Amino acid sequence: MATGTNIRTYFEGSWHEGNAPIMRAADHGSWLGSSVFDGARFFDGLTPDLEAHCARTNRSAEALMLTPTVTTDEMVEIALEGLKAYRPEDAVYIRPMYWGIDGDPTAIVPKADSTGFALCLEQIPMAPATASATLTTTRFRRPVIEDAVVNAKAGCLYPNNARMLKEAKSKGFANALVADAMGNVAETATANIFMVKDGEVFTPIPNGTFLAGITRARHIANLRADGVKVHESVLSFADFHAADEIFMSGNMNKVTPVTALDDTQFQIGPIAKRARTLYWDWAASAS
Repeated sequence: MATGTNIRTYFEGSWHEGNAPIMRAADHGSWLGSSVFDGARFFDGLTPDLEAHCARTNRSAEALMLTPTVTTDEMVEIALEGLKAYRPEDAVYIRPMYWGIDGDPTAIVPKADSTGFALCLEQIPMAPATASATLTTTRFRRPVIEDAVVNAKAGCLYPNNARMLKEAKSKGFANALVADAMGNVAETATANIFMVKDGEVFTPIPNGTFLAGITRARHIANLRADGVKVHESVLSFADFHAADEIFMSGNMNKVTPVTALDDTQFQIGPIAKRARTLYWDWAASAS
């Protein structure tokens, strides 16, 4: 799926211009869904947490019973080489990915040592600092480890997210606030979630039903270093309705304030603005 423009794809040792074909019809990944990916960002000439995203790609592959074929350092090097074709002012989505090629005699289990790899660079603008989103609830929930490979950033998980988003958009909202199997808030359909109450920040505690994101962890560290109390807690939908402000956290846009949760309205608050400033300051200092 091409979301952006100016695409470059690294595959089988060389760079290809455009949305290059990389999978065959009978590859395990295209037939039976054994694909994983990760996403990092290039903006303002910076690649914050690129190494962490590449390392998670390899962990995701292992969770899907695939053998990583590219080290974290090699993956970083490939990405940085490809980014030389872009200008510092370009915003680029960096997507390393693996998929199964062959299956075992049952066909269902991917052969661990038969793994495809590609890295795609796609020019996608960062959302403006003034961007915001609205949320609603959804009947769809996050699975648990006994049901799905929730410990990986796996392509097979995303049809469930798509159901959440489609339901939210049909109700006139931009995204969905999603429950875990116990009915507690887990995340949104596309990002991790934070809320603020009385000047303190709260975010769902990682419980194995959602990926506690790299950008999420960066916000927690930045806010705590800035003197803000951040709690990882079990949180209900009622907690979010009673919040002073809500914001989403994801790699694509880093911080997105929430202005509505169903009928509850919110202002874009000072903590969300501060989290965004802290992230950009950290990214510039870490380069």
